[in-house]
Amino acid sequence: MQKEHAYLPEKVRWKRKVYRIIFKSDTKMGRLFDIILLLLIVLSTFIVMMESVKVYDAKLHKIFIVLEIFISIVFTVEYMLRIITIRNKREYIFSFFGIIDLLAIVPFYLSLFFPITKYFLILRMLRMLRIFRILNLMDFMNDGYLIVNAMRKSSRKIYIFLLFLMIFSVISGSIVFMIEGGRPGFESIPQSIYWAVVTVTTVGYGDVAPNTPLGKLFSIIMMISGYAIIATGIVTNEMRNKSGVKNTSCIRCGNSQNDSDARFCKTCGEKLPAEDFPETVSGT
Repeated sequence: MQKEHAYLPEKVRWKRKVYRIIFKSDTKMGRLFDIILLLLIVLSTFIVMMESVKVYDAKLHKIFIVLEIFISIVFTVEYMLRIITIRNKREYIFSFFGIIDLLAIVPFYLSLFFPITKYFLILRMLRMLRIFRILNLMDFMNDGYLIVNAMRKSSRKIYIFLLFLMIFSVISGSIVFMIEGGRPGFESIPQSIYWAVVTVTTVGYGDVAPNTPLGKLFSIIMMISGYAIIATGIVTNEMRNKSGVKNTSCIRCGNSQNDSDARFCKTCGEKLPAEDFPETVSGT
């Protein structure tokens, strides 16, 4: 992921000054600029939420509109300045923060043609991620990148799990539909699948529940299955952790949490017993 400090501008004085203000926070102006943007983001989010409340929207609709236009113009000018001042324009536009900055202004212009899309302005909250840079907490952002990378590497397992959950929910929903025989909440297979998903994920809204004895028994099986799926994840994680750990204790310090391919104790450095490592036979 491209970092913002890599977008060094050309050797033009005004571009360097603007870049220092809008991309950095190590100066008074840069810090003030970022704080103002954060306040505008909070204000914009508050306006979007209040517009959904009919009582407040009826009284303050014109004020909300004026503030939205003003804030959107500020964000638009800021986005354009970011593009103008940096050298690697393409890299910024398609970077993580570049896409977030774009999403902060697009809903406003879409709302001019499709009013309902104005509520997507809530996406401006994503720009609050820059608070880590302002408060010198970029280590937290690096931790966030680690989480994203971990999810990317685990994507295959996630896809398989979601596929299994989808198949299980469809089959379970179809079964409970047959059991309940079209009773309220189970008039169709899609409605029954909704109940199955809510039940197997242990959410349990309680808005739909079987009425027949067999349906209630099936609900119990579904609930236990949901917890079993969670337990399976715990067991799998534990097996993965243990698969790379040596069970033999170190003679010197007694540490038993050594890697499977380790020849020396990772706590005290003592050489582990040779019998723990089966020798390969040449020519086999």
